[in-house]
Amino acid sequence: MEEEIELIIDSAEEGMQKAISHLNKQLLNIRAGKASPSMLGSVMVEYYGSLTPLNQVANVNAPDARTISVQPFEKGSIPNIEKGILQANLGFNPMNNGDSVIISVPPLTEERRKQLVKQAKAEAEDAKVGVRNDRKTANNELKKTDVSEDLQKNAEADIQELTDKYIAKIDSILENKEKEIMTI
Repeated sequence: MEEEIELIIDSAEEGMQKAISHLNKQLLNIRAGKASPSMLGSVMVEYYGSLTPLNQVANVNAPDARTISVQPFEKGSIPNIEKGILQANLGFNPMNNGDSVIISVPPLTEERRKQLVKQAKAEAEDAKVGVRNDRKTANNELKKTDVSEDLQKNAEADIQELTDKYIAKIDSILENKEKEIMTI
């Protein structure tokens, strides 16, 4: 019986951990003004007839805080790389010099920073919803078990404690991201 409860709680915690991991991945895509190769992480490029992640057809690096350089493995793929960057709708205007694609990362305006903070808050809220859903699923699983009411109440309290811990983690991650975005 208690093993069953342990499994339910472990499963809930695993789901909550996934929500945090997903949030961290989503927040990487929200740029804070400094050039970073991860800004192009979502870019897909047409490569021999199929969509391929940019980092599999080119080296992506940031030589300085305002520039991202994309060095394709094959020069013939430069137009497709430019097209992929534009289609990703990241607000970048790629330029090519014949050998590579250069992206100048413009400094963020105050209005754009506020939009990015809103976007970060929305991602954090999605993560919180995920954590709460994991709590709900775990509590429903507990109700299906045939353990004593006391054990069930204790397990629900443990799950609520986990939920509070992960919600606090999400708030902390969001707070750090907001600071990063609003710092000029």
